[in-house]
Amino acid sequence: LGMLVDVDLVVMVIDRDHWTTADDYVLGQVQASRTRALCAINKVDRLEDKGRLLPLIERLHGHGIFDEIIPISALRRRNLEQLVGAISARMPVSPPLFPEDQLTDRDERFLVQEIVREKLVRQLGQELPYASTVLVESFKADDALAHIHAVIIVEREGQKPIIIGRGGQRLKLIGTEARRDIEALLERKVMLELWVKVRDSWADDELALRQFGY
Repeated sequence: LGMLVDVDLVVMVIDRDHWTTADDYVLGQVQASRTRALCAINKVDRLEDKGRLLPLIERLHGHGIFDEIIPISALRRRNLEQLVGAISARMPVSPPLFPEDQLTDRDERFLVQEIVREKLVRQLGQELPYASTVLVESFKADDALAHIHAVIIVEREGQKPIIIGRGGQRLKLIGTEARRDIEALLERKVMLELWVKVRDSWADDELALRQFGY
């Protein structure tokens, strides 16, 4: 309920003929929040007799909380322009919250961790240990070069060989692919040192979770 109070507009999406207890709950939350709201009735393309929507529309209007009730088909993209137009018409004009050239509010260290984590997932796929994460331990950069020391953290010693690979080839490939993307991000040469460390039960350690950004 607190989140609804802080937004400018709520769009409640419902199924054309399946009203559930979850819908009752959401409707009650929207009503209690007194936030402006629209209702989109989805999957109307599967309804041959559109007149069957009238009782539902009348019932929704009876709650007195929706500015508009719009039948749509997300799959067939029917009436989506009307829905977008109704949303846009109700959005207040305000200054931007962030500069136009700001793509994220996270720092470079975090973005580097995400790049390494992405390469880790791509290389290991289903082999990826469930409790694994990436931490940048050192990040030193000037105009020409960034020297980054990062570790991939797992919970058990037996998980290290999975990530390192035979002769270290898998870890080397993860590092090579990550370095290429990090150089594009930082727009400078990168020296990336990548290691694998074991930290028992880190996923259950509140201090460790905060350290790793969770």
